[in-house]
Amino acid sequence: MTDPLLALRPWQSPEVTSWGRLPMNAVDRRTGAVSLDGDWRFQLLPAPEVPPRDTWSTSAVPGVWTMRGTDDLPAYLNVRMPFAQFPPHTPAANPTGVHEREFDVPAAWAGRRIVLQVGAAESVLLVHVDGHPVGISKDSHLAAEFDLSHLVRPGTPSTLRLTVVKWSDASHIEDQDQWWHGGITRSVLLYATDPLHLADMGVRAGRDGRLRVDCQIRDARGALPAGWYVTGDLDGRPLAQDEEFDRVNAEDERVSDFLGEARIETVVPEVRTWNAETPELYTLTVRLHRADGTVADTARQRVGFRDVEVVGRDLLVNGERVYVRGVNRHDFHPLTGRTVSADDMRADLMLLKRFGFNAIRTAHYPNDPALYDLADELGLYVVDEADIESHDHAHEIADDPRYLGAFVDRVARMVLRDKNHPSVIIWSLGNESDYGANHDAAAGWVRRHDPSRPLQYEGAAKRGWADPDVASDIACPMYASLEECLAHALSGSQTKPLIQCEYSHAMGNSNGTLADHWAAIEATPGLQGGFIWEFWDHGILQRVSDGRPAGPAGTGLHADGVTAPGYRWAYGGDFGEADHDGAFIADGVVFPDRTPKPVLFEHREIAAPLRIECFRHEGIVLGNHQHFRGLEWLAARWELALADGRTLTGEARLPALRPGETAAVPLPFELPDDGGEAWLTLRVTTAEDQPWAPRGTEVCTPRVRLRAAGEPAAPVTGGDPVRLDDDGLLVHPLLTAAPVLSLWRAPTDNDELGGVAARWRSWGLDAPVRRLLSVERDGERVTVVAEYTAKAEVVRHRQVFTPVAGGLRIDESAELPARFDDVARVGSVFETVAGLDLLEWFGQGPWESYPDRAAGAAVGHHALPVDALFTPYLRPQESGGRHGVRAFTLSAPDATGLRVESDAPRQVSVTRFRAADLTAVTHHDELVPRAGCVVHLDAAHRGLGTASCGPDTFASYLVPTGVHRWSWTLRAL
Repeated sequence: MTDPLLALRPWQSPEVTSWGRLPMNAVDRRTGAVSLDGDWRFQLLPAPEVPPRDTWSTSAVPGVWTMRGTDDLPAYLNVRMPFAQFPPHTPAANPTGVHEREFDVPAAWAGRRIVLQVGAAESVLLVHVDGHPVGISKDSHLAAEFDLSHLVRPGTPSTLRLTVVKWSDASHIEDQDQWWHGGITRSVLLYATDPLHLADMGVRAGRDGRLRVDCQIRDARGALPAGWYVTGDLDGRPLAQDEEFDRVNAEDERVSDFLGEARIETVVPEVRTWNAETPELYTLTVRLHRADGTVADTARQRVGFRDVEVVGRDLLVNGERVYVRGVNRHDFHPLTGRTVSADDMRADLMLLKRFGFNAIRTAHYPNDPALYDLADELGLYVVDEADIESHDHAHEIADDPRYLGAFVDRVARMVLRDKNHPSVIIWSLGNESDYGANHDAAAGWVRRHDPSRPLQYEGAAKRGWADPDVASDIACPMYASLEECLAHALSGSQTKPLIQCEYSHAMGNSNGTLADHWAAIEATPGLQGGFIWEFWDHGILQRVSDGRPAGPAGTGLHADGVTAPGYRWAYGGDFGEADHDGAFIADGVVFPDRTPKPVLFEHREIAAPLRIECFRHEGIVLGNHQHFRGLEWLAARWELALADGRTLTGEARLPALRPGETAAVPLPFELPDDGGEAWLTLRVTTAEDQPWAPRGTEVCTPRVRLRAAGEPAAPVTGGDPVRLDDDGLLVHPLLTAAPVLSLWRAPTDNDELGGVAARWRSWGLDAPVRRLLSVERDGERVTVVAEYTAKAEVVRHRQVFTPVAGGLRIDESAELPARFDDVARVGSVFETVAGLDLLEWFGQGPWESYPDRAAGAAVGHHALPVDALFTPYLRPQESGGRHGVRAFTLSAPDATGLRVESDAPRQVSVTRFRAADLTAVTHHDELVPRAGCVVHLDAAHRGLGTASCGPDTFASYLVPTGVHRWSWTLRAL
C-alpha cells in the first residue's frame, strides 16, 4: 500500500505546505515537555522514494547529517541553487535522512492531548508513528507540531520516524547566503495539555501601562464545554478581566462551538517600560479554568511594555527616535552547522551587547525561540525575518501563484509564533526575492493580524525608497552608498525611515568608512542606522587529512581564530563542491569560534554611550548618547598618554547626565608642561554587573588630543657610517632585508572582489623590478636613487641616509606616475633578525587599525607580542596594521633590538609574513612564519572599504599620484 505522505510527493508540490500540521501559536510549551533529543537510529537514502534498509547507524538529534560523517557534505553557494532544475522541480538525487527512535508517553499524561513538536527540519519533514502517517511540514526554520493523541497510549512504547528530504520546491525559496545542510536542526519534544487548552495567546502591552491579553480556547474532544473562563496575574498580582467580552454562551458571536475567545485588560500603574537599554520585563501568567474553577491549562509569558511606530521618516520606540545599530545574524556553529544551543545564542547576544549593538536582523529566517527570549531579557531590537529567499529565481517566484500559499504561510506562522516578544519591533517579509504579488498578499495578512508593528521588505525598494504604496513601512536598501543615502534624506521627498537592512560588508579585512557613515547618520535627520553584514564568519572546522568536517566534538579548535595543527577553517569549495562561492561565506564581525575581529572595537567606539565631545578651556565636554538611560551604570578611569613614554592614570567621576545631555568637566590633573603630544582617554566600564557583562567590563574608550606634537628636533649627526651593498641597499646588523620601496599589499577580499587587485596586477605592482640609478656621498650623508619598473611605468625612489646619534635617519621619496592613481601603499618594507618578538609603540592601538577604520584604536602606549599582531582572516590577506604610529620598538627578551621613530603618524605593520607569502596561499595552514619580522612603514596606505559587497572606500582614503615623502630614524636599543 502506498504511503499517503509519499504519495503527495511534497518535495515537488509547492501547493502542499503542510499536511496534518497543527496551527502555529504563541503559547510556549517547553516547560514540562519531554525532550526527545539524543542519539537516534539513522540512515541516509539517495532519494525519498527509496525504502529504508534494515541496517542503521546512529546520529544525534538535533543535528545535520552534512556535519556527521556522511558522504553528503556541506556546500556553499551565495545566489545560485546547488542544482540545475527550475522551480518547483528538484533533482532525482535527493538525500533523504531517516531518523527513528522509540519513546514512552508518561503515565501521568493519560487522558491528555499529546503533541509532538519538531523544532526545525531542512527542508521537508514527514512524520510517522508506529508506521502510521502523521503529517508533513515545510519551512526549514519554524517548528512543526502534530497531535499524536489518537496514535499513542501512556505506558506503551511507540516508534517515531522523522524523514527529512533535503531538496524540495521549498528549497527555491530557502536560497539564503549560507551553507546548504540537511537534517533536524532544532530540538524535538513531546508535550501534553488538557483537551480543553489555550490554543493561542496574544499580548499587547504599551508604554502607557495598558495591557491586553487575547486568548483563544479549543477543546480537542470537539465542542467547547460551558462555563470555562480565564484569569491572569502579572508578577503575581491578579489581573481584572473584561467580563463583557468573556461571556461564554450560544448567543455570543465571539464564541463558536469549537473556538472560544477571552480578553483580559488592565492598566499597570507606574509601569517600567521595555527598551534595548533598560529591558524591563514582567511575568504574565494566564490560566484557563473549567466551570468548576479547576485549572485546565496555564501559560506564562514575559511581557515588555513598549510602543513602536513610524511617524513620518522616524522609527520611534516609546516615542523616541532610536538609532538602529544592528547586525545580521545566521544560525551557525563551526562544529554543528545549523544547530545552535541556548548557551551559544546567549554568548552571541552578550558579545553583541558588549560591542555596542542594539539590534539584530534574523537573517534570513526566524531563529530559535530561545533567541527571542534572550533578546527580550538582554535588550536587543529584533527585525524578525520570514524564511523566504528565492535569490536565483527571484523574479519568477515573486508572482508565481504556486508559491502564494508558501509566502503567506511562512510570514503568518512567524508572526503567530513571535508576536508577544517586545524585542520584535519590525516584521520582515524575507530577503532578496524581488517583489511581487506574493509579497503583497503576505503583507496584507500581517497588517490585519498585527497592526502594532511596522513591516519592511528590501525588495520593495525597486519601486523607490519613498513609494508609499509598497509593502514596506521602512526604506531598507542594502549596500547603498553614503552619497545615495544623504541625497535621499536631503531631497525633500523622503517619506519613511531609512535603515539599511545590510551595509558594511565584513568580509576579511573590511568595514572601512564605518565611522564616516555613522558620523553622517547622526548628523542627518532621516538616516537612522542599519545592519552590518554579518555576525559570523561561517568557517567550518575541517580535518585537513580527509577534508571532512571535524564534527561536534570540537577537536582541533583553539581560541583567537586559530586552529590546531591538522585542522583549518573551511569555506566554499573546501568540501569538494565543484560549484561554489569561495570565501564569500566568511563575512562576519567574529571568527567562527566567536573571537571578535578588530572591527568590533571600531563599532564599540562608534556606538559609545558616553563620549568626549571636545576639549576646551582646560576641560572636556562629556555627552550622554543613549536614548533612555543615565550614566549611573558606568564607571571610568582617565588615562593620559604622553609622547615621552609616560602614562598617567586616575579615577574619573562621571556627571549625572540624562539621555542627550552634555556637561563640561574640568581636567582632573595638571597637564605636564613639556610641549610634547598628549592624549586623554577615558576607559569606561560597567559599574555593576549587567545581564550581559560583569562589573568592570570595558564599554568604550572615548579619547581626545589635549596637545599636538611639537616640532621634531633637528637630527644630531655623528653616528656610525652608512654601509651599503653593491645594489645600494642598506646593510645593518639588525636587518636581514634592507628597507626598499613597497607599493603592494596582499589583496584583501575587498581588493579582490572589488577589482582593484586586478588593476594592481595589470600594472605589475605585485612584482616591480628595482634598478639602482645612483649612489652619491656627501660627507657622512649618502643618497641612493633607484627606479622600480612595474610593466610599462616607472616609480622613482630616493633614499637619503644620514648618521645620527645612536642610529640612522632615512629620508625617502617616491614619485607615482599619473597612471598609478590608486595603489595599495607607498612606504618602506624591511625585515629583521630573529628574536625580536615584542612590539611596543606609541600610536593607535592596541587593535588592528587602518586609515578608514581607526576610530576604535586609542592613541597611547601599547605592547603586544609580534605573533599577536597578525589577524588571521580566513583567507590570508593584508592584516595586522596599526594606524597613526609615531614610534615603535622591536625587542628581544634581553631588551636588545631596534627603535623606529617617524616624522609623522604612519601606518605600520609588523608580522611574520611577506605580502607575497600571504598572496600565494588560500588557507593559514599553508603559511610558514618567518623567523624574523617583516616591517612595513607607510607614508600612505589605501583604505579598506567594503567593495566585496557594497561601496569601496572614499576618495579621501585613496593613495594619490605624485610625490610622497616620509622620514624615519632607525636606532639600535
